[in-house]
Amino acid sequence: MILSLSTGSLFTLPLQRVFELAAESGFEGVELIINQDFQRVNSVKLVRSLQEITTIHSIHAPFMELDGWGGKIESLKLSIKLAAECNIPLVNFHPPSWMGLEIGFWRWLYSVHDYQKEIGLNGEVIVTLENMPWVGKNKINPNILSNTQRLVDFIAEHNLFMTFDCTHMGSGKTNFINDFFLCYDSGRIRNIHFSDYGHDREHLLPGHGILPLTRFLNHLRSTEYKSTVTLELDPREFPKGENNILASLKEILAYLRKETNPQTDLPREYTQETIAPTTHV
Repeated sequence: MILSLSTGSLFTLPLQRVFELAAESGFEGVELIINQDFQRVNSVKLVRSLQEITTIHSIHAPFMELDGWGGKIESLKLSIKLAAECNIPLVNFHPPSWMGLEIGFWRWLYSVHDYQKEIGLNGEVIVTLENMPWVGKNKINPNILSNTQRLVDFIAEHNLFMTFDCTHMGSGKTNFINDFFLCYDSGRIRNIHFSDYGHDREHLLPGHGILPLTRFLNHLRSTEYKSTVTLELDPREFPKGENNILASLKEILAYLRKETNPQTDLPREYTQETIAPTTHV
């Protein structure tokens, strides 16, 4: 497994510094979220300068409007073009929101017969769709394909791959491991977003929520999964000060390495307190 850091985990810092912290802490690379840093710039030149710091394993297409990137469809295509030019193997995107009335995006999503061929430049770039969270007091999922089986069926029928997000799945089902295996058994997972969920908050540190994350990692290491596990946290989960952030990243990485290492004894039970890095307790 490749342990990667989402740049969204530290989006309050300059993008170059996020890459440096990922490299200094020992992560094997990053998932790059296309954000405001990519407005009115030469995106290829910017990406290549960042690649000199550490590897970019994946790109997350914009989930907000950015100058020069168009709507959801155009921004996805531009993200894939950027990935191809910079030899980045994977681009992830969010499905349309029915609550947001993204009807045109919705129709387009279903109109593509083979995403790897038609959108992924004949398989040059892996295109993944991400499962989305349930939100609010009534636990509504505002995006289409919220049902796990329907999502699995859709990605198979349209030759898509999947980014499995733990906190998003866990926001609807605390014990999300069965849903993970439903997705895993499809053979379509190519990226995993890893974080905790609890108290109606997403992207928490492991142990700061209610999800069985250590048990999930124990199950994951018993599979043949060889792709990326991407740490994707809310920046508010980190302590103040870059030295403390760096120490926290190193501690979380050590936890991830231990729990995904096939040499570690199985099984072992953990409390949520055991999972949480001590610098944050």
